[in-house]
Parts: sequence; structure tokens; C-alpha cells
Amino acid sequence: MNWMEMSLSDFERELASKNATPGGGTAAAVALGQAAALAEMVCELTIGSEKWKDGWEGAVDAKKTTTKVRIRAGQLAVEDSDSFDQVVAAFRLPKSTEEEVEERRGAIRLATLHAAEVPLETAKLGMELLSKLEPLASHGNGNAASDVGVASLLASAAVKGALFNVEINVASLPEAMAAPVVQESAGMRGACSEVSKLVMHAVHNRIQ
Repeated sequence: MNWMEMSLSDFERELASKNATPGGGTAAAVALGQAAALAEMVCELTIGSEKWKDGWEGAVDAKKTTTKVRIRAGQLAVEDSDSFDQVVAAFRLPKSTEEEVEERRGAIRLATLHAAEVPLETAKLGMELLSKLEPLASHGNGNAASDVGVASLLASAAVKGALFNVEINVASLPEAMAAPVVQESAGMRGACSEVSKLVMHAVHNRIQ
């Protein structure tokens, strides 16, 4: 299912249903896409406006990231649900013989690893977006500073929400198999909070 082709109300109805997908990982990716879109709007409102000329350079730089993140986040919203469906499909594989049991176990582990890798990418993209927001809040269009704040909050929620999905999946994997994902995500939640605080501080300075 391509959630990005649905209306917002239809997507929210699906999210509210008892179906396993879409779930939190997809919601995190959608939130990231909204964060990127908001930040991109602020870039557009800054670039070319003489009043905010000091923010042009930062806005041009940020826009390269916002566009990339917005597009990829939409793809990740779909991939996250698909990856969970693959885990479910692996659990439904036959297990009548020892060979089938072994094949099923391997398929479950590979699918679960992929289900951790997708939200990890969401979290990494969220961090990349957050890194561009402080200059945008400080020097971009001041009338849209609050929009940068909302973008930061959405991006932060996307990162932390995606990390929950990483953690719940790697928890069931053998340590050696999970290690690369665990190492890559280590410390990301704390780093997200620190960067988000900087953006919030810049936003408050602009709107007060």
C-alpha cells in the first residue's frame, strides 16, 4: 500500500485501524516528511527576499537537504510497512521439518533485520534535517521562525520514534547480527535532543 497516495484523512483512518500496518515506523517517516516540507517552505520564503538576505546561503544549503529528506521520507513510510509485512510472511513459512524450521528461522531474522534498517534510515535522515534547522531559525525568514520550530519538533519525534522501531526489532536478533545496527544507532537519541534544543533556542530568540 502506498500511503503517500492517500488523502490525509484516509491515511489516518488506516493508521487508527486494528491492522498492523501502517504503524509507528510509518508514522515516524510521515512526520519526517512533514518536517522536511515545513523547513523547505521556510527556505522558499527566505531565498530571494531582500529582507532576509543574510539567510539566503543557509536556506539554499538547507533546501538541498529538505528536498531529499521529504522525498525519501515518503518512500520510507511505504518501506516501513512493507518490511513489517515481510516479517509476518516469514513467520508464516512452513515448519514441519528440521530443514523448514531452519529456513524459517533464517528468513525471520533477515526480515527482522531489514525491519530495523528501514527506521534506522528514517532516524539518520531526521538527524540530517535537524542539523540544517538552527541556521534557518536564526537567519531565515523571521515570520516563519515558528514553522522551523514545528519542523524541529516533528523531526525530533520522527528520529526518536524511528529508534523505538529499531530497538524493538534488534532485540529479537542474535547479538552479532544486530551489532551493526545497534552501533550505528547508539547515542542518536541523545544527540537528537541536543540538536533540537539548539533549534528551539534559536526559534525562541527570533519570536520573542
